[in-house]
Amino acid sequence: MKALVLAGGKGTRLRPLTYTLAKQLVPVANRPVLHYVMDQIAATGIREVGVILSPETGEQIRDALATNPWGFSFTFLLQPKPLGLAHAVRVAQAFLADTPFLMYLGDNLIGEEIAPYVREFETTGADALIFLKEVEDPTKFGVAELDESGQVRRLIEKPKVPPSPYVLVGLYLFGPKIHRAVERVQPSWRGEYEITDAIQLLIDEGGRVISHRLQGWWLDTGKKDDLLEANRVVLDQWAKRKIGKAEIDEESQVVGRVQIADGVRIVRSRIRGPAVIGKGAVLIDTFVGPYSSIGPRVRIEASSVEHVVILEGAEIVGVERLEDSIIGKGARVIRHPNGPRSLRLLIGDDSEVVV
Repeated sequence: MKALVLAGGKGTRLRPLTYTLAKQLVPVANRPVLHYVMDQIAATGIREVGVILSPETGEQIRDALATNPWGFSFTFLLQPKPLGLAHAVRVAQAFLADTPFLMYLGDNLIGEEIAPYVREFETTGADALIFLKEVEDPTKFGVAELDESGQVRRLIEKPKVPPSPYVLVGLYLFGPKIHRAVERVQPSWRGEYEITDAIQLLIDEGGRVISHRLQGWWLDTGKKDDLLEANRVVLDQWAKRKIGKAEIDEESQVVGRVQIADGVRIVRSRIRGPAVIGKGAVLIDTFVGPYSSIGPRVRIEASSVEHVVILEGAEIVGVERLEDSIIGKGARVIRHPNGPRSLRLLIGDDSEVVV
């Protein structure tokens, strides 16, 4: 079996951050989202991985995977325009050939081991296995209509009147019949070749499409609030107390599950986990609250931050309360004494906010 990871697209929902950074590389707990996807694939035993790239961010994705701790054999595949998931499968046809494959969206996180479902798919001989999750607002997703026995009857992309609360998450298993289906798919009203339409063709022609309802969490990190929630969930479940070779003065406190990298300097500050502090960060007269990811070489002084993702090299000075925020690489946030006491921000790389 092979894997196909979709790491293209333009990331419009996370702008301005994604003007300079691929959405799949935005960090969660100081690791790119894409690395968590690769962890999941590695656990299945798959070793041949195709990665769909866009012209805008392809080099960033290549660089992020260059160290390759998973031991994968990577094949990079350029998708010139973001024309949908079925189009991405078309782009990858030569790489995939007639091999069954796992398709994983590179900006999705799933809180379940997927290896058992890969083995199930290999033994059942199904043409597709789709993963479903019950959500409050299905109109933003591809929705599955199920019959009384729970079998997939119909798939609809972003319906105005959803037939069920079960939506397709960014993870699929396919047999070789999917290639004939994607070749026949026509563009949807969005101008994209929808994978839901291709799966529907399999169903209509008697193909065997099975489903699995996720019991754990699923997060699409393509928007600010979703990314912050992913950061919270990952820190809550996986963060452990680990303090590297850091300089922490006697007036500072580190409470709970906090990961502190080497070279960090903490002066007259308090950190309450779960939280992660990247290599070379400097915290002076600062409070770092739960669910905060502080990137490498970040400097925070005379400030209080909580439920934030702050990327490498950013600087926060004099902000009484910064929360529910994402701060890009090298950005600066400085508050004057008479400025607002509380801030919620999404700012891109090398930006400056003075309030």
